Amino acid sequence: MSGAEGENKGKREKFLAEMQKVVEEAKNKTPEELKVSINGILYPSLLCSEPAFQAMEAFEAREDDLLIVTYPKCGTNWSIEILHQMLFELHNKEPTLDQAILEFGKPEKYKHLKDQPSPRVFASHLTYENMPKSFFEKKTKILLILRNPKDAAVSYYHFTNNNPVLPSYSSWDSFCEDFISGNVIYGSYFDFTRGWEKPDDGNMLVLTFEEMKADLLAELKKICDFFGINLTDEQLQRVQEKSTFKSMKEKSDETHGKIGNVFFRKGEIGDWKSLFTEKQSKEVDAKFEEYLAGTKLGEKINYTTYCTF
Repeated sequence: MSGAEGENKGKREKFLAEMQKVVEEAKNKTPEELKVSINGILYPSLLCSEPAFQAMEAFEAREDDLLIVTYPKCGTNWSIEILHQMLFELHNKEPTLDQAILEFGKPEKYKHLKDQPSPRVFASHLTYENMPKSFFEKKTKILLILRNPKDAAVSYYHFTNNNPVLPSYSSWDSFCEDFISGNVIYGSYFDFTRGWEKPDDGNMLVLTFEEMKADLLAELKKICDFFGINLTDEQLQRVQEKSTFKSMKEKSDETHGKIGNVFFRKGEIGDWKSLFTEKQSKEVDAKFEEYLAGTKLGEKINYTTYCTF
Protein backbone atom coordinates (compact mmCIF):
# COMPACT_ATOMS: atom_id res chain seq x y z
CA MET A 1 0.00 0.00 0.00
CA SER A 2 1.39 3.41 -0.97
CA GLY A 3 1.57 6.32 1.48
CA ALA A 4 -1.35 8.07 -0.28
CA GLU A 5 -3.48 4.89 -0.18
CA GLY A 6 -2.74 4.46 3.52
CA GLU A 7 -3.66 8.08 4.23
CA ASN A 8 -6.94 7.74 2.33
CA LYS A 9 -7.78 4.48 4.10
CA GLY A 10 -7.18 6.30 7.39
CA LYS A 11 -9.41 9.19 6.29
CA ARG A 12 -12.19 6.84 5.26
CA GLU A 13 -12.01 4.92 8.55
CA LYS A 14 -12.11 8.21 10.48
CA PHE A 15 -15.13 9.36 8.41
CA LEU A 16 -16.98 6.07 9.02
CA ALA A 17 -16.18 6.18 12.76
CA GLU A 18 -17.53 9.75 12.99
CA MET A 19 -20.64 8.72 11.06
CA GLN A 20 -21.22 5.82 13.46
CA LYS A 21 -20.82 8.19 16.44
CA VAL A 22 -23.53 10.48 15.02
CA VAL A 23 -25.82 7.48 14.45
CA GLU A 24 -25.36 6.40 18.09
CA GLU A 25 -26.06 9.94 19.32
CA ALA A 26 -29.24 10.07 17.23
CA LYS A 27 -30.72 7.07 19.05
CA ASN A 28 -31.35 9.19 22.15
CA LYS A 29 -33.05 12.05 20.31
CA THR A 30 -36.74 12.69 19.64
CA PRO A 31 -37.82 13.48 16.04
CA GLU A 32 -38.09 17.16 17.04
CA GLU A 33 -34.55 17.18 18.48
CA LEU A 34 -33.19 15.85 15.19
CA LYS A 35 -34.23 19.09 13.42
CA VAL A 36 -32.71 22.56 13.56
CA SER A 37 -34.05 25.63 11.76
CA ILE A 38 -31.44 27.88 10.13
CA ASN A 39 -32.51 30.84 7.96
CA GLY A 40 -36.07 29.48 7.98
CA ILE A 41 -35.16 26.03 6.62
CA LEU A 42 -34.97 22.76 8.58
CA TYR A 43 -31.66 20.84 8.68
CA PRO A 44 -30.45 17.67 10.47
CA SER A 45 -29.36 18.98 13.90
CA LEU A 46 -26.58 16.41 14.36
CA LEU A 47 -24.92 17.39 11.07
CA CYS A 48 -25.64 21.13 10.70
CA SER A 49 -25.44 24.09 13.08
CA GLU A 50 -25.78 27.87 13.10
CA PRO A 51 -22.04 28.42 13.93
CA ALA A 52 -21.00 26.10 11.08
CA PHE A 53 -23.29 27.92 8.63
CA GLN A 54 -21.73 31.24 9.71
CA ALA A 55 -18.25 29.80 9.15
CA MET A 56 -19.39 28.44 5.77
CA GLU A 57 -20.42 31.93 4.60
CA ALA A 58 -16.74 32.91 4.65
CA PHE A 59 -15.70 29.71 2.84
CA GLU A 60 -13.44 30.36 -0.15
CA ALA A 61 -14.38 28.41 -3.24
CA ARG A 62 -11.93 27.80 -6.06
CA GLU A 63 -12.50 28.06 -9.77
CA ASP A 64 -11.50 24.40 -10.18
CA ASP A 65 -13.78 23.05 -7.42
CA LEU A 66 -16.45 20.63 -8.66
CA LEU A 67 -19.82 21.36 -7.03
CA ILE A 68 -22.84 19.04 -7.18
CA VAL A 69 -26.21 20.50 -6.18
CA THR A 70 -29.29 18.37 -5.55
CA TYR A 71 -32.44 18.27 -3.47
CA PRO A 72 -32.21 15.20 -1.16
CA LYS A 73 -32.73 11.82 -2.84
CA CYS A 74 -32.21 13.16 -6.36
CA GLY A 75 -28.89 11.48 -7.15
CA THR A 76 -26.47 13.03 -4.64
CA ASN A 77 -24.37 9.99 -3.74
CA TRP A 78 -24.55 8.74 -7.31
CA SER A 79 -23.06 11.94 -8.74
CA ILE A 80 -20.40 12.15 -5.98
CA GLU A 81 -19.31 8.63 -6.90
CA ILE A 82 -19.24 9.49 -10.61
CA LEU A 83 -17.00 12.53 -10.10
CA HIS A 84 -14.73 10.64 -7.71
CA GLN A 85 -14.34 7.81 -10.22
CA MET A 86 -13.63 10.28 -13.04
CA LEU A 87 -10.92 12.00 -10.99
CA PHE A 88 -9.51 8.62 -10.00
CA GLU A 89 -9.15 7.74 -13.68
CA LEU A 90 -7.58 11.12 -14.39
CA HIS A 91 -5.20 11.51 -11.42
CA ASN A 92 -5.10 7.96 -10.03
CA LYS A 93 -6.22 9.55 -6.75
CA GLU A 94 -8.37 7.43 -4.44
CA PRO A 95 -11.70 9.17 -3.73
CA THR A 96 -12.53 10.07 -0.12
CA LEU A 97 -15.91 10.84 1.34
CA ASP A 98 -14.79 12.78 4.40
CA GLN A 99 -15.83 16.26 3.27
CA ALA A 100 -18.33 15.58 0.49
CA ILE A 101 -21.47 17.35 1.80
CA LEU A 102 -20.53 21.00 2.09
CA GLU A 103 -22.90 21.96 4.92
CA PHE A 104 -22.23 18.94 7.18
CA GLY A 105 -19.72 19.29 9.96
CA LYS A 106 -18.27 21.57 12.61
CA PRO A 107 -17.25 25.22 12.06
CA GLU A 108 -13.51 24.37 11.97
CA LYS A 109 -14.10 22.11 8.95
CA TYR A 110 -13.98 25.13 6.61
CA LYS A 111 -10.47 26.02 7.76
CA HIS A 112 -9.29 22.47 7.00
CA LEU A 113 -10.80 22.64 3.52
CA LYS A 114 -8.34 25.40 2.65
CA ASP A 115 -5.53 22.85 2.89
CA GLN A 116 -7.19 20.29 0.64
CA PRO A 117 -5.50 20.00 -2.75
CA SER A 118 -7.45 20.73 -5.93
CA PRO A 119 -9.63 19.51 -7.43
CA ARG A 120 -12.06 19.36 -4.49
CA VAL A 121 -15.45 17.68 -4.94
CA PHE A 122 -18.38 19.07 -2.96
CA ALA A 123 -22.06 18.21 -2.90
CA SER A 124 -24.81 20.26 -1.33
CA HIS A 125 -28.57 20.42 -0.78
CA LEU A 126 -28.44 24.17 -0.09
CA THR A 127 -30.79 26.56 -1.84
CA TYR A 128 -29.36 29.08 -4.29
CA GLU A 129 -29.79 31.85 -1.67
CA ASN A 130 -27.90 29.93 1.03
CA MET A 131 -25.00 28.73 -1.12
CA PRO A 132 -21.73 30.48 -0.16
CA LYS A 133 -21.38 33.45 -2.54
CA SER A 134 -17.76 32.57 -3.22
CA PHE A 135 -18.88 29.78 -5.61
CA PHE A 136 -20.57 32.36 -7.83
CA GLU A 137 -17.79 34.93 -7.53
CA LYS A 138 -15.18 32.33 -8.56
CA LYS A 139 -17.48 31.04 -11.31
CA THR A 140 -17.13 27.50 -9.97
CA LYS A 141 -18.81 24.97 -12.27
CA ILE A 142 -21.99 23.51 -10.80
CA LEU A 143 -23.64 20.19 -11.70
CA LEU A 144 -27.35 20.37 -10.82
CA ILE A 145 -29.20 17.03 -10.75
CA LEU A 146 -33.01 17.07 -10.82
CA ARG A 147 -35.51 14.27 -10.22
CA ASN A 148 -39.27 14.21 -10.59
CA PRO A 149 -40.89 15.27 -7.27
CA LYS A 150 -43.05 12.17 -6.80
CA ASP A 151 -40.18 9.68 -6.96
CA ALA A 152 -38.05 12.07 -4.90
CA ALA A 153 -40.79 12.17 -2.22
CA VAL A 154 -41.16 8.38 -1.96
CA SER A 155 -37.40 7.87 -1.88
CA TYR A 156 -37.11 10.60 0.79
CA TYR A 157 -39.85 8.98 2.89
CA HIS A 158 -38.02 5.64 3.01
CA PHE A 159 -34.70 7.42 3.60
CA THR A 160 -35.93 9.55 6.51
CA ASN A 161 -37.53 6.48 8.14
CA ASN A 162 -34.41 4.33 7.77
CA ASN A 163 -31.74 6.91 8.54
CA PRO A 164 -31.41 7.31 12.35
CA VAL A 165 -30.07 10.87 11.93
CA LEU A 166 -33.34 12.09 10.38
CA PRO A 167 -36.78 12.35 12.04
CA SER A 168 -38.99 9.35 11.28
CA TYR A 169 -42.67 9.41 10.31
CA SER A 170 -45.51 7.20 11.49
CA SER A 171 -47.06 7.06 8.01
CA TRP A 172 -46.58 7.94 4.35
CA ASP A 173 -49.61 10.24 4.54
CA SER A 174 -48.07 12.42 7.25
CA PHE A 175 -44.73 12.61 5.38
CA CYS A 176 -46.44 13.40 2.08
CA GLU A 177 -48.33 16.28 3.70
CA ASP A 178 -45.06 17.72 5.07
CA PHE A 179 -43.26 17.19 1.75
CA ILE A 180 -45.93 19.11 -0.16
CA SER A 181 -45.93 21.97 2.37
CA GLY A 182 -42.10 22.03 2.56
CA ASN A 183 -42.04 21.15 6.26
CA VAL A 184 -39.28 18.54 5.84
CA ILE A 185 -35.50 18.57 6.35
CA TYR A 186 -34.05 20.85 3.64
CA GLY A 187 -37.40 22.51 3.05
CA SER A 188 -39.58 22.64 -0.03
CA TYR A 189 -38.60 20.70 -3.16
CA PHE A 190 -40.49 23.31 -5.17
CA ASP A 191 -38.79 26.34 -3.56
CA PHE A 192 -35.41 24.63 -3.93
CA THR A 193 -35.88 23.85 -7.62
CA ARG A 194 -37.35 27.22 -8.51
CA GLY A 195 -34.49 28.93 -6.65
CA TRP A 196 -31.91 27.37 -8.96
CA GLU A 197 -33.78 28.68 -12.02
CA LYS A 198 -31.40 31.51 -12.74
CA PRO A 199 -29.87 33.16 -15.81
CA ASP A 200 -27.62 30.54 -17.38
CA ASP A 201 -24.09 31.90 -17.40
CA GLY A 202 -22.58 28.70 -18.76
CA ASN A 203 -21.33 27.63 -15.33
CA MET A 204 -24.15 25.18 -14.60
CA LEU A 205 -24.93 21.83 -16.19
CA VAL A 206 -28.43 20.50 -15.50
CA LEU A 207 -29.01 16.74 -15.75
CA THR A 208 -31.86 14.58 -14.51
CA PHE A 209 -31.88 11.34 -12.53
CA GLU A 210 -34.18 9.90 -15.21
CA GLU A 211 -31.79 10.71 -18.09
CA MET A 212 -28.89 9.22 -16.14
CA LYS A 213 -30.88 6.01 -15.62
CA ALA A 214 -31.82 5.87 -19.32
CA ASP A 215 -28.34 6.37 -20.80
CA LEU A 216 -25.60 6.80 -18.22
CA LEU A 217 -22.74 6.80 -20.71
CA ALA A 218 -24.22 9.74 -22.66
CA GLU A 219 -24.64 11.73 -19.43
CA LEU A 220 -21.09 10.84 -18.29
CA LYS A 221 -19.77 12.33 -21.54
CA LYS A 222 -21.71 15.55 -20.85
CA ILE A 223 -20.20 15.73 -17.34
CA CYS A 224 -16.68 15.23 -18.74
CA ASP A 225 -17.17 17.91 -21.39
CA PHE A 226 -18.60 20.35 -18.86
CA PHE A 227 -15.83 19.98 -16.25
CA GLY A 228 -13.07 19.59 -18.84
CA ILE A 229 -12.22 16.05 -17.70
CA ASN A 230 -10.52 14.29 -20.62
CA LEU A 231 -11.08 10.54 -20.38
CA THR A 232 -10.63 7.85 -23.01
CA ASP A 233 -13.59 5.64 -24.02
CA GLU A 234 -12.01 2.83 -22.01
CA GLN A 235 -11.78 5.04 -18.88
CA LEU A 236 -15.38 6.20 -19.34
CA GLN A 237 -16.48 2.58 -19.59
CA ARG A 238 -14.79 1.84 -16.23
CA VAL A 239 -16.44 4.88 -14.62
CA GLN A 240 -19.81 3.68 -15.91
CA GLU A 241 -19.31 0.16 -14.53
CA LYS A 242 -18.28 1.44 -11.10
CA SER A 243 -21.10 4.00 -10.96
CA THR A 244 -24.08 1.76 -11.63
CA PHE A 245 -26.64 1.56 -8.85
CA LYS A 246 -25.90 -2.16 -8.40
CA SER A 247 -22.15 -1.58 -8.05
CA MET A 248 -22.64 1.26 -5.55
CA LYS A 249 -25.15 -0.73 -3.47
CA GLU A 250 -22.73 -3.67 -3.32
CA LYS A 251 -19.91 -1.55 -1.90
CA SER A 252 -22.09 0.73 0.27
CA ASP A 253 -20.83 -0.87 3.53
CA GLU A 254 -17.32 0.08 2.53
CA THR A 255 -18.19 3.66 1.48
CA HIS A 256 -20.97 4.53 3.97
CA GLY A 257 -20.45 2.10 6.84
CA LYS A 258 -23.21 0.19 8.65
CA ILE A 259 -26.00 2.40 7.29
CA GLY A 260 -24.77 2.10 3.68
CA ASN A 261 -27.87 0.19 2.58
CA VAL A 262 -30.01 3.19 3.65
CA PHE A 263 -28.41 5.34 0.94
CA PHE A 264 -29.01 2.90 -1.91
CA ARG A 265 -32.51 1.45 -1.72
CA LYS A 266 -34.02 0.97 -5.20
CA GLY A 267 -32.96 3.83 -7.43
CA GLU A 268 -35.97 3.21 -9.68
CA ILE A 269 -38.23 5.43 -11.77
CA GLY A 270 -41.98 5.29 -11.15
CA ASP A 271 -41.80 3.83 -7.62
CA TRP A 272 -44.06 6.70 -6.45
CA LYS A 273 -47.09 4.79 -7.76
CA SER A 274 -46.63 2.30 -4.88
CA LEU A 275 -47.61 4.95 -2.29
CA PHE A 276 -49.31 8.00 -3.81
CA THR A 277 -53.10 8.24 -3.72
CA GLU A 278 -54.84 10.09 -6.57
CA LYS A 279 -55.58 13.00 -4.22
CA GLN A 280 -51.90 13.29 -3.18
CA SER A 281 -50.83 13.04 -6.81
CA LYS A 282 -53.15 15.93 -7.74
CA GLU A 283 -51.81 18.03 -4.86
CA VAL A 284 -48.25 17.63 -6.16
CA ASP A 285 -49.47 18.38 -9.71
CA ALA A 286 -50.98 21.65 -8.46
CA LYS A 287 -47.77 22.56 -6.61
CA PHE A 288 -45.65 21.82 -9.67
CA GLU A 289 -47.97 23.93 -11.83
CA GLU A 290 -47.75 26.82 -9.35
CA TYR A 291 -43.97 26.79 -8.92
CA LEU A 292 -42.35 25.23 -11.96
CA ALA A 293 -44.68 25.24 -14.96
CA GLY A 294 -43.15 27.30 -17.76
CA THR A 295 -39.67 27.36 -16.19
CA LYS A 296 -36.56 25.87 -17.82
CA LEU A 297 -35.97 23.51 -14.91
CA GLY A 298 -39.64 22.51 -14.83
CA GLU A 299 -39.43 21.59 -18.49
CA LYS A 300 -36.20 19.64 -17.90
CA ILE A 301 -37.98 17.46 -15.30
CA ASN A 302 -40.32 16.19 -18.07
CA TYR A 303 -43.19 16.10 -15.59
CA THR A 304 -45.97 14.67 -17.78
CA THR A 305 -43.84 11.68 -18.76
CA TYR A 306 -42.85 10.73 -15.21
CA CYS A 307 -45.65 12.05 -13.01
CA THR A 308 -48.97 11.22 -14.68
CA PHE A 309 -51.17 9.24 -12.30
